[in-house]
Formats: sequence, structure tokens, C-alpha cells
Amino acid sequence: MIDHISIQVSDLAASTAFYDAVLAPLGLRRMVELADTVGYGDEQPRFWLGRAAGTGPGRETHLAFSAADRATVVAFHDAAVQAEAEVLNAPRVWPEYHPSYFGAFVRDPDGNNVEAVCHVAG
Repeated sequence: MIDHISIQVSDLAASTAFYDAVLAPLGLRRMVELADTVGYGDEQPRFWLGRAAGTGPGRETHLAFSAADRATVVAFHDAAVQAEAEVLNAPRVWPEYHPSYFGAFVRDPDGNNVEAVCHVAG
């Protein structure tokens, strides 16, 4: 059900060094590095670190749910719009992750970033 998870960190460099060390024995490695995000996994990134945008104890959580196909991602997005959720990103291909990554991102009522993603081409 869960495709991947991202946590927000206050010091990305320190957290990256820590997770590089503690995840290596588990067979996980740093696979993706973007401007403010680092992804870890074995075959594909499933655990992400993101630079925290704000201060204080509460930080946004990102949850991604697997979708069987792109139509399901669109249906997720449409249902979120119907529920009056804030749309962060409408359904589209995200080639910076990989060529077949198709996802949509919305905010839940508590402000968390919730995504539906399909990894199957077209």
C-alpha cells in the first residue's frame, strides 16, 4: 500500500551522513540527490529526506500510495479535488525521479503531502 515515505529534517547534510551510515548495513543506499531531497533504497528510492521548510516541532509528512495505473492516479486527484483538498501538483510525469513516474500530490486536512504514484509507463 505505501510506496515510499519522506521525512523532513532540519540539517540535510547531517541527516544524510547519518542515514548513509545506518542504512548501509541494511542494504540500502543513497540513490537520488536533488536540491533539497535525498532518496534511499535498494532497487528504487523508498525512503526520502527533505530539508525542512519551517521551524518548530510539527513538520509536514509526505506519504505516497501505490496506484496500479495512471488512471488511478487521476482518480485519486479528482477525488481529492472533490473533497476540496489543496492540490500541490496535478497528475503528471516526473522524469526527474524516473521516466515512468506518474504522480499527483495533495494536502490532507492536517497539511501533510499525500501522493498517489504509478511507476508503469503510459
